[in-house]
Amino acid sequence: MKVVIAPDSFKGSLTAKQAGEAIRAGVQRACPQAEVIVSPMADGGEGTMQCLVDATNGTVLTAQAMDPLGRTIAAQFGILGDGVTCVIELASASGLYLIAKDERNPLLTTTYGFGQLILAGLDHGCRRFILGLGGSATNDGGAGMLQALGYRLLDANNQPLAFGGGELSRLSHIDDSDKDKRLDACQFVIACDVDNPFVGPNGASRVFGPQKGATPQMVLALDEHLRHFADVIKQTTGTAIHDLPGTGAAGGVAGALLAFLGGKLQSGIQIVMETTRLALAMDGADLVISGEGQVDFQTAQGKTPCGVAQLAQQCGIPVIVLAGSVGEGIEALYEKGVTAVIGITNKPMTLDEAMQNGASLLEQAAEQVMRVYALGKNG
Repeated sequence: MKVVIAPDSFKGSLTAKQAGEAIRAGVQRACPQAEVIVSPMADGGEGTMQCLVDATNGTVLTAQAMDPLGRTIAAQFGILGDGVTCVIELASASGLYLIAKDERNPLLTTTYGFGQLILAGLDHGCRRFILGLGGSATNDGGAGMLQALGYRLLDANNQPLAFGGGELSRLSHIDDSDKDKRLDACQFVIACDVDNPFVGPNGASRVFGPQKGATPQMVLALDEHLRHFADVIKQTTGTAIHDLPGTGAAGGVAGALLAFLGGKLQSGIQIVMETTRLALAMDGADLVISGEGQVDFQTAQGKTPCGVAQLAQQCGIPVIVLAGSVGEGIEALYEKGVTAVIGITNKPMTLDEAMQNGASLLEQAAEQVMRVYALGKNG
């Protein structure tokens, strides 16, 4: 019997790799002779860098970078086992979690630190980049990132703009003569699971601005500023990103990556499954076990268990999803290849208790799943 284990992280409790090893222990307790492959997963959000580093025996490195308000911090990035692919989560340097609630102001916050991490990857010889854009504190359209990479964003007096989305209305032109020339040899893959355009009613400012501290007045101003930025980008690159789906991700960073660096938007879970060669691991498998902390109606919208199940469905392999918590709307998953969703808590307990005992709960649940599955196989 061959079992493939492909879970996401259980946020606040276990990394994807730790979750996978806990499930492995349960599977092997019930079926000691089973061939078990653990392939940690992520969907492009938090944990993607660690997941891909773990899966490819890569390395996590640290670089000095600016946080969203320009303070120097130590931020992490990863280099995969191939030695040439760099994985960066924008939130590592430009994330909302890095600033206090009363500091949130997308008129001021910058993605400069994210650009610095790209430079750090270049310095380590990387020429392929996988970029996760979730959790940003910014709405600067990627302007700060471009500034870090050597692009000069200039006003009508040929003076450089300061940081933040509030400055973009002053932009006159963009000078790329000092950009880092190594960028020309690079490939950028953008993990993006939203289809919001750069501007407009469903754009970056109006949809995501409020959670980053924007007042209703700020939202309107930021949307106009991004529209002006998009106009200048079109004049500079010939690419109109205003209404392109996905370009509104991370306050418009996806748009700048697409227009200036030739970035390609791709589903986060698809990137991870391709990088880890999950399809190859599934070859000949009898069962796939996935899982994450919360499974509900949102899981069917491109989250890890859904992506894993859709891949397994193509191969005719049943999929069991183990969940820290089971919410409403899981029925949608059954149409996407999930055979069953099973909660791992085995008695009434607090969230803290469940998170503290995540590994043992996963191991016990996996063991019970395999005992029932083996009974059916043998029957």
